Amino acid sequence: MTTAPPREAARPVPLLAPSPTSSPRPAAPPAPPVRRVPLVVSALLAVALTGYVWSAHGAKPGVLLLLGLGLGVALFHSRFGFTSAWRQLVAVGNGSGLRAHALLLGATATLFALVIGTGTGLFGSVPAPSAGTLGVGLLVGSFLFAVGMQLGGACASGTLFAVGSGQSSIVLTLGGFIAGATLAAWQFDLWKDLPALEPVVMSDHIGWFGSWAVTIAALAVIVLVSRRVQARRNPPPTGPVPSARGAAARVLRGSWPLAAGALALAVLGAGVLLVSGGAWGVTSAFSLWGAELVRALGGHPETWTFWQQPGNATMLSGPVLADKNSLTDIGIMIGAAVAAALGGTWTLHRGVPWRTAVAAVLGGVLMGIGARLAGGCNIGAYLAGIASGSLHGWIWGAVAIVGTWAGLKLRPLFGLGNPKPGDGIC
Repeated sequence: MTTAPPREAARPVPLLAPSPTSSPRPAAPPAPPVRRVPLVVSALLAVALTGYVWSAHGAKPGVLLLLGLGLGVALFHSRFGFTSAWRQLVAVGNGSGLRAHALLLGATATLFALVIGTGTGLFGSVPAPSAGTLGVGLLVGSFLFAVGMQLGGACASGTLFAVGSGQSSIVLTLGGFIAGATLAAWQFDLWKDLPALEPVVMSDHIGWFGSWAVTIAALAVIVLVSRRVQARRNPPPTGPVPSARGAAARVLRGSWPLAAGALALAVLGAGVLLVSGGAWGVTSAFSLWGAELVRALGGHPETWTFWQQPGNATMLSGPVLADKNSLTDIGIMIGAAVAAALGGTWTLHRGVPWRTAVAAVLGGVLMGIGARLAGGCNIGAYLAGIASGSLHGWIWGAVAIVGTWAGLKLRPLFGLGNPKPGDGIC
């Protein structure tokens, strides 16, 4: 009688070593030639719009637009995603995107602690943390947003940089996003009194150093757990994107490592806080754009309860090109267009399948409604909230994982695929 040889114990993965995948990541294809016409058009638009905003509204809005342009370049060149990161994590256990989130969150939290903790601001601004209430709106809104991400194919920041790079289906997502945010603002009275507790900001209880230390410790635990999960599930690697050859060319034409993108986004996001006094956000601008469209069509959004709130009323009464989030949103789209043209990948996609188009619009509507209910999106609630030491940011992220699972169940109904363990890439 023969006995089977004893199983060899799994060797622990060194802390700084890449987490294992079922196969090596394929080599990145070379970047196509520069798209000269889109590059010239987007660069001229960036210069002209920056000059106009600076001259018409002053240096502060001009700097915010420049920061938005930088965010667009960083988002596109690093392909920094929230939607794909959560999809890969939930579907097959690949946590590389989540660990990039942790780096972005930790770096942003560090810079926020320095800026807000010392009260440092430019242009007379007083920096303040992003805090949100803890209640039904947060839970329902973040869940709807996460489902919408998976149907629409992009998050708030991802929608903007995808539109800038010419992805036609995501233009439909943006349209649905604006419609959903406008609908939620119009029906503000239906959800404004949902049960909620007051915001909890750690710095109010343990100071900015304590808040920063707790945040970094929690993020370290998430990194370690995601590595353990990935080691057990051994998922496919993430797919490569076209990349320029040579360090200097890669800086200008991409693709950047996720870590480089995370650090660049953290610095630029802290710049928005320094200049404006508030964290980088996205979706309030969509409500504003929708309200301006309603007004252009003869409606009166100023009579809506949402736009009669003190901060919102000021936003609606001012020019769009002086609004903080509108400036950074527009900058992201133009900056991504410049980056995509430099990388040779700018293109207009044609022939979007009807089920994909329906999913894009529906996903956008769900994200627009969800962002208003939750008081923010993956940027304004998740990133800014956690970086500010606010409990609502952590809750938003946790519920978004559950919403991602639900969204993955719905994607096949619209002809959208999900990563599988046996795939070559995810």
